[in-house]
Amino acid sequence: MSFSIVRSSAISALLTLLFVAPLQGQDPDATEFTWKNSTEFAFVTASGNASSTTLGLRAELSGEGPVNAFKLELGGIRASSKFTDRVATGTEADFVVTETTREEKSAENYFARARYDRSLGENNFFAFTGAGWERNTFAGFNDRFSFVAGVGDAWINDDRTLFRTDIGGTYTVQKDVEPTPGREEGFGGLRANLEFTRDLTATTEFATALAADENLADTEDFRLDWLAAISVSITEGLALKTSYRMLFDNQPALLGVPLFDPADNPVGTDVTVPAEKFDNFLTLSLVIKI
Repeated sequence: MSFSIVRSSAISALLTLLFVAPLQGQDPDATEFTWKNSTEFAFVTASGNASSTTLGLRAELSGEGPVNAFKLELGGIRASSKFTDRVATGTEADFVVTETTREEKSAENYFARARYDRSLGENNFFAFTGAGWERNTFAGFNDRFSFVAGVGDAWINDDRTLFRTDIGGTYTVQKDVEPTPGREEGFGGLRANLEFTRDLTATTEFATALAADENLADTEDFRLDWLAAISVSITEGLALKTSYRMLFDNQPALLGVPLFDPADNPVGTDVTVPAEKFDNFLTLSLVIKI
């Protein structure tokens, strides 16, 4: 299967989830469907002797009806730093300083996910399907497409607390920056999810989610995605949110590293080393709710 075909299939699946699934899934007698939207924005900048910029953005559109639920998430984090190289020309008593500034990215992670849930009865059982895309070149991959379908149960679902779990089969296609010899780009797997949210007070909410992915073709290829967040409402439409996200990949992708000889001279070629297994993101953001 070529990558262009997989990419086209992923886009088609996302569009289907976005426009078709919510309409097809609605009961003719149950037309009520409530939509919500929230946007998180985080920005940090420093200037002067040191210069850096961090930008984070996340948007979520969700809809819920009597038997259907739909969610679309888009987001990303980008961090960059500016470095200034200074060179003095002349004598110790009379010289001119020349400055050259360069900018380097220090972090970059983007994602898009869509999911559709349908209730299977009055006991909080549900079936779901979803598709997603992610890019994290610093972790060693340009594109990771994933497709999932499965079943779950909402164990607690009341006005203050939501606790639910689900499990499903997956198919993932990953395009690495430095392809690993012998590793297939596409593979089937199993994913388990846990989601918990609770209103701690009238204005404070705690939420956490954990996703575990297992590659069934290579069980050493195991991944975790954990998110924990606390939101404090300022007004009806604004909130401050502190979140921590941890990514774990037991078999990380490879990164290219320039090779030098013992005299510290460049050889002109690269070698590959595994990326770090853990990625951590701590974000303080302003949330706009509609």
